[in-house]
Amino acid sequence: MMKHVKLDGATYEFPIGKILCIGRNYVDHIKELGNEAPDAPVIFMKPSSAVIDDGGTVVIPSYSNDCHHEAELALLIGKTGKNIPAEKVMEHVAGFGVALDLTLRDVQSEQKKKGLPWEIAKGFDSSCPLSSFVSAAQVPDPQNLTIRLTVNGELRQDGCTAMMIHPIADLVSHMSRIFTLEPGDIILTGTPAGVGPLRHGDAVQAEIPQVGKLRVNVIQMTVMD
Repeated sequence: MMKHVKLDGATYEFPIGKILCIGRNYVDHIKELGNEAPDAPVIFMKPSSAVIDDGGTVVIPSYSNDCHHEAELALLIGKTGKNIPAEKVMEHVAGFGVALDLTLRDVQSEQKKKGLPWEIAKGFDSSCPLSSFVSAAQVPDPQNLTIRLTVNGELRQDGCTAMMIHPIADLVSHMSRIFTLEPGDIILTGTPAGVGPLRHGDAVQAEIPQVGKLRVNVIQMTVMD
């Protein structure tokens, strides 16, 4: 079943296309995981089946015991583009939203050791909670937005999009040289420091003022489930 996202004020919903994600785009987050800073944006993808709406339930699969939260600014592409110049990027962005990039850290680490892809750590069902989107016109400076995340009311992440290594215009321009960007594509722009584990029963809230809030609950599957 095709999934859709809402753009506030629009009379229609966007069918979700590609979900393109950026890793290692905040220096403090790179440091906390002990990774090296990349020369170019690190890109990976999630399927549309990973998306759940605000108020949904994150289901940590039984093959992981270490699921981490990563709060991010999400972009909604509204206009097809290829080889988009950085100065033209905002002509292709329809809106901004709040997203979580949920990561099975134990699984990801094991895949990295084996030199294997990360999809099973990044693209599992419910790994991409996503808010509705506000019009890009309502966000005058997307490079100066606060990103906060709480778990059970405790502040875990508190960063700013000004801290991005690769700003939005450069990210989208770079991606458009690799992929044709189409209406309904979603781009997750990376997470600030403060990522950490989620446990069964946790209540998570991510917020970006001027953009919106996203709330999810967490359950952990067991082998018997």
